[in-house]
Amino acid sequence: MKIELLTTFLEVSQTLHFRASAENLYITQAAISSRIKLLEQELGVLLFDRSQKRLKLTPEGHRLVKHANEMMIMWQKLKQDVGVSEGNVSQLFVGSMMSIWDIVLQDWLQKIDRNLDDVQLHIQNYSPLELRKQLLARLIDIAFIFEPPYIEEIVTEKVSTVPLQLVSTYQDLELDQIESIIQVDYGEAVNSQFIRDFFDSTTIKHTMSQPRIALNFITEAGGTAYLPRQMCFDLIRKKKLFLVEKAPIYTREIFAMYLAKSSKADLIKDSLMLFPYLRN
Repeated sequence: MKIELLTTFLEVSQTLHFRASAENLYITQAAISSRIKLLEQELGVLLFDRSQKRLKLTPEGHRLVKHANEMMIMWQKLKQDVGVSEGNVSQLFVGSMMSIWDIVLQDWLQKIDRNLDDVQLHIQNYSPLELRKQLLARLIDIAFIFEPPYIEEIVTEKVSTVPLQLVSTYQDLELDQIESIIQVDYGEAVNSQFIRDFFDSTTIKHTMSQPRIALNFITEAGGTAYLPRQMCFDLIRKKKLFLVEKAPIYTREIFAMYLAKSSKADLIKDSLMLFPYLRN
């Protein structure tokens, strides 16, 4: 199976449109259609339902998305191992839970770009269970997670402790005046404490997977949510957000995991040293 067929399939699975995919890949729409048909013939299944105006992934197509992504990652690692990568470039495959990116990883990626200019990053989002599987399968080099499992062959390092504070778009809001609140998923430990503190007294209006989504929502529509201190510091200073006095402050620890016998152990350690928590 040619890699270009999987690349085309993944693009169409995102756009669900042959013409848009053709524009994104700089090839003709006929070439897109031909590649998808060839892939379907090789697998012996239909990957897209073409009976409606808009393409729709079939159950077989949904299953292929996961495997195709893994194969593309493996292809990148294979190119590195056999020396196909351009120049003297080291590749670092990073996986994380979605909500961790906005909290600490955006700044970390920029530090890698500035300080390790021979490193090429490959970024993916996974569930906690998938992170462990991807790491053990050597499809990613570093995994970032809230609550790491204990596995003997995996090294776990705490990279950050993040204060989570209750903020609101409403000034002088008292804790007992909160009628509704946005819950953000920070992992089981924080989620459980949040429920204990607010379930009986406050309505949970929405539940959101990422702090950035919650921040954008409350700044546009108004509301109250727990957000990382560093994310809302400037908005508090500009009086666009306000701290809720006497609200409990939570903390969320973030961990990096990597294989103890990874061939990239030195590179991984160098990259993790760019976190202030480890450097100090």
